[in-house]
Formats: sequence, C-alpha cells, structure tokens
Amino acid sequence: MTAVEIAAAVRSGQRSARSVVDEHLDVIADGDADIHAFNLVAAAQAQARADEIDGAVAAGNDPGPLAGVPVALKDNLCTRGLATTCSSRILEGWVPPYNATVVEQLQNAGAVVVGKTNMDEFAMGSSTENSAFGPTRNPRDTSRVPGGSSGGSAAAVAAGFAPVALGSDTGGSIRQPAALCGVVGVKPTYGLVSRYGLVAFASSLDQIGPFTTTVADAAAVLDVIGGPDARDSTSISQPQPPVSHTLADGVDGLRVGVLAELSGNGIASDVAARLQAAVGALESAGARVAEASVPAAVYGLSAYYLIAPAEASSNLARYDGVRYGLRVDGSSTPDMNTATRSAGFGDEVKRRIMIGTYALSAGYYDAYYGKAQKVRTLIINDFASVWEQFDLLVSPTSPTTAFSLGERTADPMAMYMSDVCTVPVNLTGQAAMSVPYGVGDDGLPVGVQIMAPALGEPVMFRAAAVLEASL
Repeated sequence: MTAVEIAAAVRSGQRSARSVVDEHLDVIADGDADIHAFNLVAAAQAQARADEIDGAVAAGNDPGPLAGVPVALKDNLCTRGLATTCSSRILEGWVPPYNATVVEQLQNAGAVVVGKTNMDEFAMGSSTENSAFGPTRNPRDTSRVPGGSSGGSAAAVAAGFAPVALGSDTGGSIRQPAALCGVVGVKPTYGLVSRYGLVAFASSLDQIGPFTTTVADAAAVLDVIGGPDARDSTSISQPQPPVSHTLADGVDGLRVGVLAELSGNGIASDVAARLQAAVGALESAGARVAEASVPAAVYGLSAYYLIAPAEASSNLARYDGVRYGLRVDGSSTPDMNTATRSAGFGDEVKRRIMIGTYALSAGYYDAYYGKAQKVRTLIINDFASVWEQFDLLVSPTSPTTAFSLGERTADPMAMYMSDVCTVPVNLTGQAAMSVPYGVGDDGLPVGVQIMAPALGEPVMFRAAAVLEASL
C-alpha cells in the first residue's frame, strides 16, 4: 500500500496503525541485514505510537493526514529519545534533547517513526560508503551502491521497509539516491521546509525532503512538512503552496526546457535515452519542449566543492570533544581536540574540512571561496534568465545508473562527478525532484530530474505526475 492508501485505511478504521507498523517491522527484520538501510530500528517506540493512533481513531478523532504511515528518518535529523549520529563516530550514541521541526510535523500528522537510516558521514558523499557503521546496499542490486548521502533512506523506501523516508539534500543527496534506487525524491525550494533540528553540513545549501514510491505520496508528505518556522531564520515566511491538489492538472501548454549543460557530455547513453523518452511523454501530454541553456551551470560542481566544504569547516568546528559526543583525552586541551577529531571523523569528512579551511584561510579567501560565491551568483542569474522562457527544466538526475560498491572510493573526483546534474539547483535554492523513469541497459533504475523556479513545486509535481502516469 502507498502512504496515501495506508493513511486512508487507518483513518477510516479499515486497518489498524499497529498492524501496519508491525507488518513493516517484520519486513525490516527479514531484509535489512542484507541492505543495512538502518542505523537504528525503533520498534518499541513505533508500536507504542501506533497504539496511540489506534486509540485516537477508536475515540472518533482524526490522527492526521499521514495516520499510521511508517516513516524512516535520515540519521542527521534530531529525534528526542533516539540516538542521532550522522553515521559518525564523533556523535555515536548522542541522544538529542529535542525533535527536529519536520519530526514534530510528521508526528502531528499521525506518522510513525520506525527508525534512523544510514548515510554518508555528516552527509558527505554520493554512495553511502562513508558511514562509520558500514555501507548501505542498493535493494535493486546488492552489489551496487544506493547513492548518497541519503542512501539509507532511499534504500529503505525501495526495499519496502517504509513507504516514506526523509533525507537531506546539499548537492543532490536526495535526488541522486532516489534515481539510483528507483524511487521519488524531492528537494524543495530552500527555506520551504524548516532546517531546525537538521545537523548542519552546509547551511546555505542543506534542505530536507521526502523519499516515496509515488508522486502522490511525496506531495502528501511535502504538504505536511513545508511551511514557515520561527525557529529557522532561513525559513520562508509565506505559507507553502499546497501541491497535492495540483497533481491532476497536467502539463498542457507548459514550457519545458531540456537543460543542455546537464544532458550532454558525460551522460551515459542509456540514461540519455530514458530522458528522451520522458521528454516525449511530456510532449505527448501537451507540453511545449525546447532546448534550454544555463551556461554557468558547467561551473556548478567547481563552485559547490569550495562553498560546501567551507561551510562544513565552520559547522563541524563544534565537534571538539568538550560539549557533546566523542572525547579522546590528551595532555592539553589542544591535544584533546586534535585526538578527538582525528579519531571521530572519517577520511572524507577530514578531506572536506581541510579543503574548506584552506579555502577560507588568509590569503586564499578571495581566490577560492570568494570566487566560488561569484560563480554561484552567475549560476543564479543564468537560471533567472532561463525562467523567463520556461516553466520547468528537465535533465538526467545522475549521469549513470548505480555503480558497484568500492568502484569510486579510491577516486574522489569520480565520486564527486556523480553530483554533476544535481548541484546547480542547490546553489540557486530552487526546487527539483527525481522521478523514476524506467531502467538502463543493466536493468537498474534511471531517474529524470525536474527543476522549477523557487516555490514552483505545484507545477513541478504536475509534470512528475504526468511522467509517472506515462509509465
């Protein structure tokens, strides 16, 4: 059953929330040893919450639009009473004293948290191989990666462990694993979903969004978690435009651009073929399709890998062995700080902290970080120009289908190229989502990326629904 179907059945009394939750916990128990989607399964808490929802239904109360829906949470979302580790030794065992806003919103809507999912440490990676607790495997082929950094969340939905999962997207960390695992993944407009309680990687880029098996489920979740939050200074103050009611509106007359800079060189031929099939489906549904160009997008990856590490260098300075998390004793405070961070952070996190610290250092700031911000502005301006001509843009989500475990771990640049199609939209703060659209030559899923201007989610979801229906 989809999330929408589960909620309808629970709200009407046709199914109990407890039976739904127990069913999914059984699937997790049977299958997660092969996948490792979860760092923590909260069985007892989930069952207790399900019983509360059933009690509300029995009393004639409506538990909410996601009543009884099992939800998996990426392990960088704070959960009161449940460990939040960011898949890092430096936070192993840390239990937050509060919930992230999105966790509160899901619970208020009747959803049931079933566990915390594995991820690349501090969301730094594209394969979920950088976790301190071991890699996650792709349910479509366990010899392949699920993508990253939200690979555990994508895998949980693809494997049927939960109909909904939340992830975070800093440079494609929702959309890329969604594509590789064959599920729907949404990166909302920056500021549309509160970041309060999300452990920060790069604060000007991070955004929370859902994974689901259907477009309608993603819309239902976004309608719950979107909206203003006074606790997040970057939250958009205006109400979120609802998306669920637009799904049947179609794309007739919409102007859709195929983004040339993200659809040409470097894209595998089988992925390109699926994009063309998707373009054909949009044209058949009445969209007016033409080639679009955002010239500065080709510099997106270069700018991102200066801006994101620079912000990470600042954000991760708080893990010093003093306030919380791991502490390794030393003969002095600086020795303790060094020993703690050396033992607590993995290689990829250390690499990005060093890159970011270098880019921010005296004598190099203007040459690296400052120039990257200027390039970011060029990308924003180029997108602003293209939105005058188009309502939506499309491209592949990932240049390839899922690659083999270990294939790119020794070559950081090859790994970073996995995000070449997704990072430009993080730099601009616009909306984007990945919709599964068939398989490549290897039989593995291919995702098509739909991009929209800021707060363009209602139109974006209309196109996603058309693509889904065309399959």
